[in-house]
Amino acid sequence: MADGVGHGSAARMIQTSLHRRALLAAAGLALPTLALARALPLAPEVAGPFRFKGWKGQEVDAERGFFEVPEDRQIPGSRKIRLGYVRFASTAARPGPPIVYLAGGPGGEGTGAATGPRFPIFMALRAVADVIAFDQRGTGLSTSIPERPASTRPPPVFTEAGLTAYVRSEFQSAWVDWTRAGVAMTGYNTEQNADDIDDLRRHLGAEQISLWGTSYGSHLALSVLKRHGDRVSRVALSSLEGQDQTVKRPARVDALLRQVDALLGADPAARSAIPDLPAMMRRVHKRLEAQPAATKVKLNGAPGQILMGGFGVQMLAGGLIANPHTLAMLPALYLALDAGKTDVLAPFLGDVADLLSFRGMPEAMDLASGISPAKLALVRREAKTAVVGSALNFPMPQLLGAIPGVDLGETFRTPLRIEQPALLVAGSLDGRTPLAEQDEVAAQFRRKSRVLVENAGHNVFEAHPDVQGMLVQFFAGEAVADARLSLPPPKFKLA
Repeated sequence: MADGVGHGSAARMIQTSLHRRALLAAAGLALPTLALARALPLAPEVAGPFRFKGWKGQEVDAERGFFEVPEDRQIPGSRKIRLGYVRFASTAARPGPPIVYLAGGPGGEGTGAATGPRFPIFMALRAVADVIAFDQRGTGLSTSIPERPASTRPPPVFTEAGLTAYVRSEFQSAWVDWTRAGVAMTGYNTEQNADDIDDLRRHLGAEQISLWGTSYGSHLALSVLKRHGDRVSRVALSSLEGQDQTVKRPARVDALLRQVDALLGADPAARSAIPDLPAMMRRVHKRLEAQPAATKVKLNGAPGQILMGGFGVQMLAGGLIANPHTLAMLPALYLALDAGKTDVLAPFLGDVADLLSFRGMPEAMDLASGISPAKLALVRREAKTAVVGSALNFPMPQLLGAIPGVDLGETFRTPLRIEQPALLVAGSLDGRTPLAEQDEVAAQFRRKSRVLVENAGHNVFEAHPDVQGMLVQFFAGEAVADARLSLPPPKFKLA
């Protein structure tokens, strides 16, 4: 994402958190409005050459393609769904294996990422191979889950109990509606998503492919490596999310917030105003969870009101800590809330009817990836005292058990020993996939180079100009040394 954000783009930041992965899914967009509407108005959706409109009005020749897969390979005779992609042809005389981009989320669009600030990287990688912006099942050109009308139910109180009860009930109703509409919802999981990638490889006529992914895209890449590793040449991944990391450890987020507090301490004015940022955040959350504040919102396009509890603010914080330019908003927000000025929340709230809706694919993917019993017990124990509690990954683990029989199980979550060459990129201020958790994933790779960008966040690929060249070098088969790059620290706002 580009540096800087105004009220217009911040206005839906809490939607980022309610749609648990929206921030990750929108990694390729310019600003954190995080709207997951289709980034490419590609009507009519036909295969063949077309002019692709990328970042800042740039255009390039591209090709739109489609292929079909079973919606649920476990169901004999399952209906076929159409998956789509955009191919940027290589400029190399002898192209290497196609590079397939795996978007984050789940729910992000490869084609959407290619329209944002990651577009120059898509273009640069053409020097090595064809670059494929792939829309995973249930997203973009591949959308197969029908949109549901906005709920007419009154919004819940934005406490953990209120939101949990609401989303469990609403998602169960949505699942029934989609199933009645003929959608095989059980097919929307990361194993089937990984099998789609191998079907894409066959459709492209390639012996092997390389994978380039971020966040959930790395989670998906691990499943591709587990199921089809012999068909993968090399992988470049950022903001790593492991097989049992759909839900992040709250204590690891606390560690990030202590790091942020230390950065605040380097500014005398900020330190004077906020002696202890985590303590202030806990104080605000506790008060609002006990006594939710009436907050004006838009509801189905009309003026409305909700009761904002501490859990709702924790979810907002979970979205803001992802990247430095939104992390910089945290002090001013909490100073106002600590002073009882809850009207400061209004710019962050979009239409509540949109925030409380479901798209199907993101929630089903997360529910299927699940969490191991040991990890769940650890998360619940840490959440009791952590600054953002169990809000970072909402509606997980709160949705666990809402739809029986969809969890992929412990075999899916088992770590790997990965021999493919890997380039792993991380930002030191990534509040969505904390570095300690990324280290656990990186340990599975035997032939890896690691790049850490100081003061970058979750959207790290485009954060530092040197990363693009490293990606080109890596996919060209050249050695890339471990590296530590640096960006200026965020400039925190106190008002």
